[in-house]
Amino acid sequence: MMRAMELREVLEYDAPPDRVFAMLGDAGWRERVCEEQRAESWDVAVDAVDDQAWVTVVRVLPARVPDLVKSMVGKTIETVQTEKWGPAAADGSRRADFHVQVKGQPATVTGEVRLEPSGAGTRQTVVGDVRVKIPFVGKRIEPEIAKALRAGITVERRLGAAYLAR
Repeated sequence: MMRAMELREVLEYDAPPDRVFAMLGDAGWRERVCEEQRAESWDVAVDAVDDQAWVTVVRVLPARVPDLVKSMVGKTIETVQTEKWGPAAADGSRRADFHVQVKGQPATVTGEVRLEPSGAGTRQTVVGDVRVKIPFVGKRIEPEIAKALRAGITVERRLGAAYLAR
């Protein structure tokens, strides 16, 4: 079995985990992230029950990818991102399982997001496996997907800092 490419990103926020979690569950903030990522269209759904939340973000993005990938995906890439957030632990930390599917393609990212207290703020850690199940070329495409995800996380970091500063 082929190994997936690992994605690992750490974001630091100057706010406690409950405020960061509230931001991540704010559909307006998620829509702003889509807009800043230059998505052509998006749909955000946040369902909260008790101390848990399910977040779904569907976005259509311009395919800013190498020609090898563009010939397979076309002019746009549609992704479906889901997050299932569990309840807060005693220290305020949380975790979510997340899944990103590139619609119509054998490309997925699965992993977890953790929010943990870090001093007076929060450390958000995103760890996932990027998989493209296409023989011979999948391993060449996985780094491009990871690069796109990192660019999206950079937008989230910037917008998250601004959101939490208000």
